[in-house]
Amino acid sequence: MHILVAGFQHETNTFAPSKADWAAFQSGAGYPASTHGAAMLARMGPTSLPMGGFIRDAQERGWQLVPSIWAAATPSAHVTQDAFERITSVLLNDAARGGFDGVYLDLHGAAVAEHVDDAEGELLARLRQVVGPAMPIVASLDLHANVTERMLRHASAMTAFRTYPHVDMAETGARAAGLLSLLLSGETFATHHERLPFLLPLNAQCTLMEPAEGLFHDLTMLELQSGVHLSFAMGFPAADFDECGPVVFGHGRDADTVAANVQALAANAVAQRADWALALLSPATAVSKALALAVTAKKPIVIADTQDNPGAGGDANTTGMLHALLNAGAGRRFPGGVALGLLHDPAAAAAAHAAGVGATVELQLGRSVRSFDGTPTDAPVAGRFTVTALSDGVVPLHGPMTAGNTATLGPSACLQIDGVRVLVTTGKTQMLDLDLYRFLGVDPVAMKLLVNKSSVHFRAAFAPIAAQILVAQAPGPMAADPADLPWRKLPAHIARRP
Repeated sequence: MHILVAGFQHETNTFAPSKADWAAFQSGAGYPASTHGAAMLARMGPTSLPMGGFIRDAQERGWQLVPSIWAAATPSAHVTQDAFERITSVLLNDAARGGFDGVYLDLHGAAVAEHVDDAEGELLARLRQVVGPAMPIVASLDLHANVTERMLRHASAMTAFRTYPHVDMAETGARAAGLLSLLLSGETFATHHERLPFLLPLNAQCTLMEPAEGLFHDLTMLELQSGVHLSFAMGFPAADFDECGPVVFGHGRDADTVAANVQALAANAVAQRADWALALLSPATAVSKALALAVTAKKPIVIADTQDNPGAGGDANTTGMLHALLNAGAGRRFPGGVALGLLHDPAAAAAAHAAGVGATVELQLGRSVRSFDGTPTDAPVAGRFTVTALSDGVVPLHGPMTAGNTATLGPSACLQIDGVRVLVTTGKTQMLDLDLYRFLGVDPVAMKLLVNKSSVHFRAAFAPIAAQILVAQAPGPMAADPADLPWRKLPAHIARRP
């Protein structure tokens, strides 16, 4: 069998300040840079991403892979029209050449372009027009996918991650290969889906906690009992379009069995509506509580700076948590034992590199940006910073989510002020790997207090080393509570919170 393979990954926060242009896909930052043709197979094969899992499984099956484009950019506001059309045109041109028996797409499922709200639905519709109605098209999706009617109509089958933090990305790619194998053998699928009547806050979607943990256990049990291929895409609750939100969907031989199992899982999720709530702390309260816990804790206390998460559309440059640390004298209480990362500030990183390790630089660190509600975030932190470490920002990763991947963050520096160490980068990625502290001389295991610009992904690497994890609601572009967002296109019957 010859299989056309391609990938398009973007999680779009339509309320965020920065868009994803073609340069963002070329650089990749926390993702591999965009690639095309045979080089894509070499680059993606060893990774823990869905494409890596699919490639390895397909090779074991003896399939010949026909590589097209793989392109990903750090979550942000809309994908520009230019970037979307460039990526799509490469895929469609390769598809038009033919010579393959099926298609695998490594998609996110929550992309919104400047000119198309349902970006993946549009891509699938255009591809279906090129390859025809009989060609099997299978896609893997992120757990945060906003699954749409067009996606379900034009894909032959789809399967979504089942963990958040996403430690099953490669496994999902392999599962997509299994679905494609069934279709290539002549099997046909009935499909059914159910949309939940409310949005799920991002932090509450963590599958290490209830109710999500229990629901995915139920999903597995239902699959084993019924033979239906089930997915629960919990949605990315910051994409302002009419199909944003959680969807349960499934594929199988018998339409009635598929519908019954999809409906059962969706009903279970709705029945636990009250359990999706999450405690959020103000920056000052989070730091105060963390400092009190750190006195006796034998492991670090970790605070999630969730509303500036660059994995959800933030730019990782707000300073609310840094101000809170300095106001509380955190670095004086635990000198050298408090760190914040990663803060995106190319100018500060450049200044640090120009000055050198050991130098002191006068900086305005961070930025005041537009929050999701239109108000400005905290002012930059002005002061004298000591440069304690420098790096080119090329960071091989080894964590549960990231093993085999490399972050390319550009010139980076560790800057210390009043005993607090701030890890500053030129590129953007969320703090989801212990190596993203270590590359600038910070041993996260030995710290008393860590502030991570992330929502949930950091838990895969940090939960094992943390005494306790707190979630702070410092001003930023990504609303921890989707009800706080100024929605315009979301239908009135979809509740903004559970």
